[in-house]
Amino acid sequence: MQINRKRQRPANGSDSPEPDTLPRRRPWRRLPTLAVLLLSVAGAVAVIGLLVPPADRLAAEQSVGGRAAGPTTPATVATPTPATPTSAPTPSRPPAPVLRLAGPVPSTGPGSFTYASGRGEVAGRAGAVRRYRVAVERNVDEHLPDFVAEVDAALADSRSWTGSGRLRLQRVPDRAGHDFTIYLVTAGTARTMCAASGVDIRVDGKPYTSCRGFGRVIINLDRWMFSVPHYVAGKVPLDRYRTYVVNHEVGHELGHGHERCPRDDRPAPVMMQQTLFLDGCVANPWPYLGGKRYAGPAR
Repeated sequence: MQINRKRQRPANGSDSPEPDTLPRRRPWRRLPTLAVLLLSVAGAVAVIGLLVPPADRLAAEQSVGGRAAGPTTPATVATPTPATPTSAPTPSRPPAPVLRLAGPVPSTGPGSFTYASGRGEVAGRAGAVRRYRVAVERNVDEHLPDFVAEVDAALADSRSWTGSGRLRLQRVPDRAGHDFTIYLVTAGTARTMCAASGVDIRVDGKPYTSCRGFGRVIINLDRWMFSVPHYVAGKVPLDRYRTYVVNHEVGHELGHGHERCPRDDRPAPVMMQQTLFLDGCVANPWPYLGGKRYAGPAR
């Protein structure tokens, strides 16, 4: 159904449209006064913001907790301290081998002895057991512990005389049954003891070498402390000379005679008189090398 409405003219006779067709009034005219004031303030702030240089605006934005921002200063950046390079540890050199000990030592003694106590382990795989004592002359018996340790180590090594597989050795105390005694004595006492068995150990009139007597292995204290010049010149350690002299003299006790150098630059046979010379051979303290008996021509 369509309802025809008649337009009414306004009382003043104006040709203006009726109220529902008239243009609407601008909204701000309808806002309360307070809202108008707020919009005015916001506009003013925006205008001021456009006039403030960007750097000052950034400083204002960075103010914290309502504090006023002061003049901008560059941020202080901590410069890292360069790390001190850690130098690689310098590898320490191994200590130089001891070639000889400092003297002097007594040249003579009382001819009486201090014996090692206790019983050592049996060295060797099989064969008859030969037992030995160890003794040091009384005026130098402070050397006893060292002497015992080196003698035992030399004879217990598989390169020593037990390497044959037909001999075993054991250290025993003084009053136990024994087959021979290994002595460390002054040069004067060594001369006396060796001469009693018919062996002259003098070189240039002085008692110099060690020897083997009847049931006695006699080690000269001078050689034990100072080695020999050609060993020292060749930088052969003192402990190697000591091992040699023990094995050499015990070799005599076991029935072995002197041998010669087989060829230049070869190991010297242990039964070679290395205390006196090397004759082109290289110092060697062992009778067994590579599991086999190493020997030279008979002297």
